[in-house]
Amino acid sequence: MTYEDDIKELLERVKSGEVSTDAALESLRSLPFSDLGFAKVDHHRELRQGFAEVVFCERKTPEQARDIARVLLIENSGSILLTRAGPEVYVLVKELDDRTEYSPEARTVTVRRDETEPYGLVSVVAAGTSDIPVAEEAAVTASIMGSEVERFFDVGVAGAHRLFAFRERFEQSSAIVVVAGMEGALASLVGGMVVCPVIAVPTSVGYGASFGGLAALLAMMNSCATGVAVVNIDNGFGAGYMAGLINRMVRDAACLASEENRMEAG
Repeated sequence: MTYEDDIKELLERVKSGEVSTDAALESLRSLPFSDLGFAKVDHHRELRQGFAEVVFCERKTPEQARDIARVLLIENSGSILLTRAGPEVYVLVKELDDRTEYSPEARTVTVRRDETEPYGLVSVVAAGTSDIPVAEEAAVTASIMGSEVERFFDVGVAGAHRLFAFRERFEQSSAIVVVAGMEGALASLVGGMVVCPVIAVPTSVGYGASFGGLAALLAMMNSCATGVAVVNIDNGFGAGYMAGLINRMVRDAACLASEENRMEAG
């Protein structure tokens, strides 16, 4: 049941007289957000955008991250994602829900509460092994949002034949996340191969003149390949989220077209 379903059910119970208006009002007080003092947790986001507020744990104490996760688990019905999280955050959130999982490479904590089958395809492509942590953050994000995710790692431009071996699968993707450091050329190469959107993620991997990912960022932003968009340095989460949204829109459009064809045939 979604958060929207919960609200509809509450309104129906008010209509039937099962719940008083005062009780309903009290229940809805936390609809916009919960005020924890150090954080105002947005519960309305799941209703607006289809996925609960994501918790960025860096520079938060483990206890703060846990407390935010607690109210999200109480007030929302969908899956929960915490990014840039350490194992100490995982331990505390695991005490709240046994479904909690931790990815050390991605530094993500997830609580998967959606039992539906994954849909579509988001491909996550990493140029080198050193780029995998950022790629994993993107993959976990797209996955927890409901997408089918495939990983293609260590397929950078230094050996482009490795990339071409997976071209058929890339062409079946709704969106492709390309993660690369050094000179960041992989995004342009992939962008020139496929019809779907490519979301490029520059990483801070590289020697001195890469300037902590700035060289890759500028190269990706100046790509001559069409259909390539760029997120911030090391922002695997942002790329994975965008890919998840694109994949959802492709799924919804396909479902709508199928329903229209069924009605015309009927």
